[in-house]
Amino acid sequence: MAIALFRRNRSARNGTEAAVLAPPIARGAGLISCQVLDPLGHPMNGAEITVSELGSGRVRVKATSDPYGTFLATLPPGQYTVVVSAESLQPYRGTVEIAEGLQSPIGAIQLASSPGLELPPPGTWLFDPPHTAIRFIAKHVGMAHVHGRFDRFEGGIRVAERMEDSQVEISIDAASINTGNRTRDNHLRSADFLDVAAYPFIHFASDRFLRRTGNKWTVQGHLTMHGTSRSVSLDTNYLGLATGGYGEELRCAALATAELHREDYTLNWQNMLARGIAVVGPTIKLELDIQAMFSAHDTPTPPE
Repeated sequence: MAIALFRRNRSARNGTEAAVLAPPIARGAGLISCQVLDPLGHPMNGAEITVSELGSGRVRVKATSDPYGTFLATLPPGQYTVVVSAESLQPYRGTVEIAEGLQSPIGAIQLASSPGLELPPPGTWLFDPPHTAIRFIAKHVGMAHVHGRFDRFEGGIRVAERMEDSQVEISIDAASINTGNRTRDNHLRSADFLDVAAYPFIHFASDRFLRRTGNKWTVQGHLTMHGTSRSVSLDTNYLGLATGGYGEELRCAALATAELHREDYTLNWQNMLARGIAVVGPTIKLELDIQAMFSAHDTPTPPE
């Protein structure tokens, strides 16, 4: 039976062992323990641990590491296979022998990043509007969700020799907002919300790319909307390369998300509530589902 426990955490970076508060061991059983670390050496929450009998392959424990990366379980004496896995990381596989009445610590298990998908070659990559979507989700008066999108935008990615030095930029026509309701869309375009007459474009430009694990990246930059610029981090999942589409052009794809707070952009939610205006809530989830084409002399022009 897996046991979730708190632990006294002494930083592994100072060379000391982490002291684990071990429970009493039941008669006829032994204790297995480990700490799971991410590629940067930080304790990892939610890693999946499977412990199976070495001979039969019978699974005896399936559990996840706690917020401190710790895993503990009591099992009958014997030899076991331990598999530790997490999304976008290379799994660990090892064996351990559990003795009656004793703790069998595996120690620290540091998972390595998976090799990941092939990255786009350096150059300019232009968004393909028919295969790219800029969507958002917002709460309607704190209840149902409002789903919408922007229909007109342009932009692209400049992929550098080192992916971390790459840049992405996108300009969105604010008046192209579309929630499927003409009255609501006109209101969103008004001075109560986007004020498209005064601020016709929403603009994002990246500052840097940060690789997290595998195909997951954070794209940090600034989003300018309603005349105000704020720092934004896009949680980005790179989806890989493909050839084809209109012809045999090279394409790359990614899905990026972020949470925006309307009041960061001087869209005064409290003031609108006081006036009886409550079309969407104070936070908005933004989603960019992107396909981009490598820019060359023969790159096809997307259809209107």
